[in-house]
Amino acid sequence: MNHLPEEELTMIPGGSLITATPEEGRSLAMMIARHTIHNIQPDLDKLVAGRETYATDPDSLIAASQVVAIEFQTIAAANNYWK
Repeated sequence: MNHLPEEELTMIPGGSLITATPEEGRSLAMMIARHTIHNIQPDLDKLVAGRETYATDPDSLIAASQVVAIEFQTIAAANNYWK
């Protein structure tokens, strides 16, 4: 088994949802989504092996986009929608 390093298995990189801009918030949302997947499947070999299947499946890609959108909603709320 090829596990990801422990430092990569964080749920909120940097420990905060506060960002300076919506663009930074969107980037953080994508990073959190990736870290969530790595926490669910820490075996890098298995994670990479599944990419061939989900990378070409429209339903999987839409589901991944939904996860990022939900994370972004949370970050936007934490940043008072950058008002």
